[in-house]
Amino acid sequence: MTHRLALLLVLLAVASLLVGGAGLGVPPAAILWLLRVPRTVLAVAVGAGLGLSGAVLQGAMGNRLADPGLLGIGGCASLGGAIAFYWGLAAASPLALPLAGLLGAALGGSVLFGFAARAGTGLAFILAGVALASIASALLALTMALAPNPFALAELDNWLMGGIADKTPMAAVLAAGPVAVGCAMLLRLGKRLDALALGETTAASLGFGAAATWRWAAAGVALSVGAGAAVAGGIGFVGLIVPNLLRPLVGERPGALLWPSLFGGACLLLAADLLARLAPMVLPLHAEPQLGVLTALLGAPFLVALARR
Repeated sequence: MTHRLALLLVLLAVASLLVGGAGLGVPPAAILWLLRVPRTVLAVAVGAGLGLSGAVLQGAMGNRLADPGLLGIGGCASLGGAIAFYWGLAAASPLALPLAGLLGAALGGSVLFGFAARAGTGLAFILAGVALASIASALLALTMALAPNPFALAELDNWLMGGIADKTPMAAVLAAGPVAVGCAMLLRLGKRLDALALGETTAASLGFGAAATWRWAAAGVALSVGAGAAVAGGIGFVGLIVPNLLRPLVGERPGALLWPSLFGGACLLLAADLLARLAPMVLPLHAEPQLGVLTALLGAPFLVALARR
């Protein structure tokens, strides 16, 4: 399954480089390297980080409804970006927005990592993440309410809806680097997650303490999800959808789901981005729909169906 997903990822990446507003074709070199390549790299990095983070959290919690958005890292990244818009830093430098988002994600991840070091159970860890998400959401709402002008508020709203279009190559590098490190950390948790699925007491007897597992998970998710949110804004439901789609094909063992979820998340976000590009060609739309809005439209019915089962 992993090899098939890797092949699908290569095909989708090639299509992402060739599909544009004018249709299918090889673009000029400037468009290819300045627009298409960063967009493709971002889709792969953000999707892989979200898919893998969702698989880790669902395996650790034993709950198919777990999602990276529960931990509040994306909300902290959005708050950092909102502050950059509020103080006019985003207009002063194209790197100010992703750097502010990365700083917000790092601060949120530090808080979560510190709590994970003391949390006795996974439930306590998740509750800390929910509290962090609530605080970030409240501060974000306050920042939007105090926006200095309607133009800043409009730009902030557009960024919060999530998207990977028109990002610079440096922004793609800023996201891809931390996401790669975070994914590498999460992929090391396979045996720990398999042991934790047998119960925290059994995992401890096998030498895999639950607290250490949650610390690794907190750090990995903070890097994988936070870096993507810092550059692409809010893109949800990928971490929820991908592991649940792959579980019937891969099996219930959490460790076996990690690599397929990494490739599956990248494939899903690349496919969604291609769908967003093609939508104005077949629908009466004057512009591409925001990628975060599109994934929400796809993910919300999936969540309802999953909850009913």
